[in-house]
Amino acid sequence: MTHSVIAHLLSANAKWAESVIAEDPDFFIRSARDPQAPEFLWIGCSDSRVPETLITGSKPGDIFVNRNIGNQVRFDDDNMLAVLTYAVEHLDVKHVIICGHTECGAVKAAFDSVASESPVPVRGHPADSPLNRWLFPLTALAAELQAPSVPVLVQENVKAQLNKLIHTEVIRDAWQKKKEVWVHGLVYDLATGRLRDLGISQGRE
Repeated sequence: MTHSVIAHLLSANAKWAESVIAEDPDFFIRSARDPQAPEFLWIGCSDSRVPETLITGSKPGDIFVNRNIGNQVRFDDDNMLAVLTYAVEHLDVKHVIICGHTECGAVKAAFDSVASESPVPVRGHPADSPLNRWLFPLTALAAELQAPSVPVLVQENVKAQLNKLIHTEVIRDAWQKKKEVWVHGLVYDLATGRLRDLGISQGRE
C-alpha cells in the first residue's frame, strides 16, 4: 500500500509529466533516447529551498548536479570529484557553478560556533559525527576570516570553494589542455528568489 505522502508525490509527478507532454509531446522520448549534454555543472547546497532547475527556469537535462551541506568543494570528497570529472571530461560541461544561498544553516552553524567559541559546529552531536566532521572546514574558514555576519560569510564561502575548485586536478588539467571550462560563483537570495553573480568567474576559452 502506497503511503499517502508518496501518493501525493506520484500524483503531482503525473500532472507534471502531462503538462510537459502538452507543451512538448516528444520531450520524454528525446530525453530517453539522446545522451545527456548539459551545459552546466551546479555545485550547490542541499537546502530544499534551492532547487537549481526550478530557480534557473531550466529543464531536465540542462544541469548536471552535485549538492551537499554548505556547497563545499573538498579534496577528500570522492563523490564531488567524481561528478566534476564526469562533467568536465565526459559530458564536456563548459560552466561549473558554485552556488551558495542566504539563510544557509551550515554557514550559520559555522558562524555561531566561532562566535560562541563552541568546540563543535552543531551542538548535541559529537565532534566526530558525520555532520560535525563535514562542517569543520567551513568552521575553520569562519574562524580564519572572522566575517562580521552570516551574509558576508555566505559570500566568502562561495569564493573559498571556487578557489578550491580551480585547484582540483580536473580543472587544472582542463585548462592545461586549453579546454573551454569556466567556473562561476553565485549566491541565491531566498527572500527575493534572485541569483546574484559575485563577479569572480575564471576560465579558459
